[in-house]
Amino acid sequence: MLADDARYEALLTRDPRFDGVFFVGVSTTGIYCRPICPARTPGRSRCTFYATPAQAEAAGFRACLRCRPELAPGNAEVDAVDALVAAVARRVAEGALNTGSVDELALELGVTARHLRRVTELRLGVSPVELAQTRRLALAKQLLHDTSLPITEIAFAAGFSSVRRFNATFSERMGRAPSAVRRARPDAPAAAGALTLRLDYRRPYAWTHLLRFLRLRAIPGVEVVEPHAYHRIVRIGAHIGTIEVREALDRPSLLLVVAPSLLPVLMSLVARVRRMFDLDARPDLIARVLARDPLLAPQVAARPGLRLPGAIDPFEAAVRALLGQQVSVAGATTLAGRFAAKFGGRHAGGGALSVVFPSAAEVARATPAEIATIGLPGARAAAIHGLARALAEDRFALDGELEAFVARAVALPGVGAWTAHYLAMRALHLPDAFPAGDLGIKKALAATAREAEARAEAWRPFRSYAVMHLWTSLGEAHAADEDDVLPGRHVAPVRARGRAARRVPRRADAPTHRGDRRRHRARRGRRAAARVLRG
Repeated sequence: MLADDARYEALLTRDPRFDGVFFVGVSTTGIYCRPICPARTPGRSRCTFYATPAQAEAAGFRACLRCRPELAPGNAEVDAVDALVAAVARRVAEGALNTGSVDELALELGVTARHLRRVTELRLGVSPVELAQTRRLALAKQLLHDTSLPITEIAFAAGFSSVRRFNATFSERMGRAPSAVRRARPDAPAAAGALTLRLDYRRPYAWTHLLRFLRLRAIPGVEVVEPHAYHRIVRIGAHIGTIEVREALDRPSLLLVVAPSLLPVLMSLVARVRRMFDLDARPDLIARVLARDPLLAPQVAARPGLRLPGAIDPFEAAVRALLGQQVSVAGATTLAGRFAAKFGGRHAGGGALSVVFPSAAEVARATPAEIATIGLPGARAAAIHGLARALAEDRFALDGELEAFVARAVALPGVGAWTAHYLAMRALHLPDAFPAGDLGIKKALAATAREAEARAEAWRPFRSYAVMHLWTSLGEAHAADEDDVLPGRHVAPVRARGRAARRVPRRADAPTHRGDRRRHRARRGRRAAARVLRG
């Protein structure tokens, strides 16, 4: 943790690496700011430093209208002191306390409400309710600044239960009424259907590399990735709409364009987009750790700010991972498009974005045989169906710490270590996952899985980012786990179901004599049986 004198030095230089890492309260003005605030730097004796906006507000400071602390990037979960506090912060950011209670959140996280309150206050300096209040006010302040939405709509979009409560809380915390903030922004954009929000990050940010990763995996009908923008259909609860994410040209920000139909779930949507595009990462810390390895150092230097792509819909990411077993990236993308078209809903907007990805409950109502008709082996169709049922029946959750999650995931049929770690990277957005058996990782390191895992110990707690560098160094043509693909096998793009689709691509060293071929098939069968037993 930074000492206050070091924080003041960062404030003097307006060092962008510390934006969102701490906030400064100025005693003479009663205002708290980001360390990059363009206002004149106050004297050291007038500055008090806080780790979060919630702490500054609890101490009686109001948010600065100039540097706008509500836009500061947050801290990634790896920076949290323990998993429970990270989970509380994540669920609060998604709006868990807008409609639910602390008791319900504690039940969801498997602890008592008293323990949840105690650890949150101990680690973050504020209660869960105060943390949620700060989140609501931050979103409301941003909407007042950057949109022309009516104040009534802003109140409900930010998670307040009534306009009266919103006005009273905002005036108390911000020192002025919401209408006064709105009047102070005469340049607010005119109303025009979709609204645009600014999402700040810390430089550097490898936007082009992230878009390329997403473009190779974009699900037809659900996602469209253009050279400079990402589009998709989003469903959160009963609300469905489209979003667009593009890079701002004048500041270190992404711009999120949201359809009006998603306004009631805006807080949850913003939190998910921030995770998907990894906007709260600390690229300076990640680079410092990974660059210690002489193999990774030139890659880190060549691609500064490479991020870990997450997922807006964790179930979608989980299905995509299972579909990616034993096929190429292009083949998995084709299968994902067929899957979404068969089991998902239609989007009224039409055009390239035309499909709503199905929920776990919708997939659970299908049968494995129906899932297999998109061109899948029966075992993999059964694995997808089993995952959907486990999620729909609350027997499995796409959350938790890495080791515990991997242990639970590999217990599911058809999920091996590679799939579990890939899910931890994409669906859970955990920074330290490491699918050691991945063929691409072993190729990039010229090492066995055991050797790769041993070397990766030095990369903790950012092994997921190291994986992204290794995959990118290979042109992202990484393959699946050796448990999912026969060694030496050349994986072909997926084809239509039928005899040709079931034909196994021939190995370069495949036997040609009939007796040898029989023995070869028998060995393949034994390997397949072993994979099933291993899960």
